[in-house]
Amino acid sequence: MPIYLFRNPETGEVKEITLSINEEKKYQEDGLQWERIFTIPNASIDTKINEFSERDFVDKTAKKNYSLGEMWDASKELSHKREKSEGKDSIKEKSLENYSKKRKGIKYRDKIYTTGK
Repeated sequence: MPIYLFRNPETGEVKEITLSINEEKKYQEDGLQWERIFTIPNASIDTKINEFSERDFVDKTAKKNYSLGEMWDASKELSHKREKSEGKDSIKEKSLENYSKKRKGIKYRDKIYTTGK
C-alpha cells in the first residue's frame, strides 16, 4: 500500500499514513483535518546508459524495440558522450582501425562521394 504524508496545520508535525489506492486521501486526528503533503515520486526510468559498456547498451536497447536507425542514433549519442568525457572515442577508433586492417589499409569514409555536379 502507498504511503502518504500529512502535516498537522497547528504543530507542523508530519506523519506517514498508509492508505489503499481506493481510499480517500484525507487524514483526521482529534477532529482536526491534516494537510496532505504532495511529493515527487521516487521512480526512475532507465535513461542512463554507461557509454563504455557494450553489455549495458545491449541490455537497455533490447527492451525498447528500436528500429535500426534508432539504434544507430543511440550508438552515435554514446559516441559523442565518450568523445566529450575522454576527448576521443576509443571504441570508434578501434572499430575504424579494425575496418582498415580487414580491407588492407583502406580508410573508412563516412560520406558517400558521388560523381557529377
